[in-house]
Amino acid sequence: MANRCSSEKDLSPSLVTLMLIIISTECILGILANGFIAAINAAEWIHNKVLSTSGKILLFLGVSRIILQSFMMLELTLSSISPQVYNDDIMYHTFKGCFMFLNHCSLWFATWLSVFYFVKVADFSHPLFLKLKWRLSGLMPWLLQLSVFVSLGQSVLFFQNIYTTKCNNLFSLLSLNSTQKKSFVEATVVNLFLFLNLGIVIPLIMFILAATLLIVSLKRHIFHMKSNATGSRDPSMEAHLGAIRAISYFLILYVLKVLALFLYLSNFFDINSPLNILCKIIMAAYPAGHSILLIQDNPELKRAWKRLQAQVHLYFKK
Repeated sequence: MANRCSSEKDLSPSLVTLMLIIISTECILGILANGFIAAINAAEWIHNKVLSTSGKILLFLGVSRIILQSFMMLELTLSSISPQVYNDDIMYHTFKGCFMFLNHCSLWFATWLSVFYFVKVADFSHPLFLKLKWRLSGLMPWLLQLSVFVSLGQSVLFFQNIYTTKCNNLFSLLSLNSTQKKSFVEATVVNLFLFLNLGIVIPLIMFILAATLLIVSLKRHIFHMKSNATGSRDPSMEAHLGAIRAISYFLILYVLKVLALFLYLSNFFDINSPLNILCKIIMAAYPAGHSILLIQDNPELKRAWKRLQAQVHLYFKK
């Protein structure tokens, strides 16, 4: 039987209710935002018989996040209402394996979206960048499918107890004797090494590089416009500044999500500890926050959202 960190005390009913309300609200907002993104791109696909590369990424991302946040609500409800059923070995490993698969798919799709925007918007003359700019659209469908298989392989390892250690709780390490500490540290190092290399580090580095280089390119372009005296209120410059702000928000949200996922799946904290609950809240907030920002900053999605608002307004005005 897999040993998992048990909490020192159960959460109070009021705290459980508050946690359910916060995370459920985040998940519902995320499902609505991602449902909108997926619906718009699916409608475009059906209407035009083809879908742009960015549309394909957004469709994959939206669908994966809808499933992820629906699954998070189910897992949270079951673990809070019926912890004995949730902590059964088969149920626990099934939930954690599916959770890892959906999270890693979502992270990979968000990374490919960042890479795609970087390649299409940034202006660099390096031969490798130019080659990537020419070939990325054709490679993207294969990269999206590869991400699904990599995420699936990562989650399958969980069912083999690759990530299960003897109560991976940093605060319980002090109470172990030297032999237990050595065993604990060895197991933790192996687990975290596999987890980082197979699940998080590669997409994290790719996302950070793409976002950072895109910001550098946009700032360089802004400096060029200022040197040509286009004016600080030039619409093009304002658009570039807005893009830099949006990319910065995306980067901050992504890094926070990865850190929360890393801490949560590594069992660093007690199940019912405030820090573990905070990780859950951050993980639920990221898909919603990132998707809402996408709708605000993507011209096509923003136009579609305004049309939807106008239709809803007319409907209720009748």
